Amino acid sequence: MRPDAVHRVLDTELAAARDRRGGEPPRVLDVGGGSGVWAVPLAVAGCLVTVVEPSPNALATLDRRASEAGVRDRITAVQGDTDALDADASADLVLGHGLLEVVDDAHTALTALAAAAAPGAAVSILAANRYAAVLHRAIAGRLVDARRLLDDEAGQLAGSREPVQRRFDVAALEALVVDAGLKVELLQGHGVVSDLVPGSVLEANPGAADALAELELAAATRPPLRDVAARLHVLARKPA
Repeated sequence: MRPDAVHRVLDTELAAARDRRGGEPPRVLDVGGGSGVWAVPLAVAGCLVTVVEPSPNALATLDRRASEAGVRDRITAVQGDTDALDADASADLVLGHGLLEVVDDAHTALTALAAAAAPGAAVSILAANRYAAVLHRAIAGRLVDARRLLDDEAGQLAGSREPVQRRFDVAALEALVVDAGLKVELLQGHGVVSDLVPGSVLEANPGAADALAELELAAATRPPLRDVAARLHVLARKPA
């Protein structure tokens, strides 16, 4: 499949960062980067990536994946959470993907991400969408859970064992980003329709994967489709 909406935005941002550095590798900080789903491909693309992650098991998997990809020398792993960030304001791009919904204090975490970004650099946030969670549970027949999620202001299933402490809608996520001192340049959906299309449909129809990728890109920035995407993606800029 073609690159999705998030990858396209990040590719453009990193190309601009490389130009600013005169061709030198962009510096990326991936907070809560886990096993390197984002970090390893970015390192393969030539970035120098620091991953901050509290789980030693995830970091072990990251190390193995980086070794297999031949980019171990481009990735620095730090065990810790946002408290471990060195706010030296040197990163060209800071990732907080799947982070804000699991930390104890989303505002504190986002403020730390902003502090770690260089002036004029970008912060990329990918967060769970509360309304998508409602729809997905309703479609799956979990109607009681869907109603509970809809009624909970944080979009959380209270009393469940899920690690998610909160989910966001467009307005709440945008307000949180602005409150951290960042300027929102783009707010789009990720997983608008792709999470709803059965794999059997793609397997049975030649060209369906490309058609789905095109539809996903077209829907990513169009409300109200964007507003019910599985995840919300923000690219924000730190003032220069």
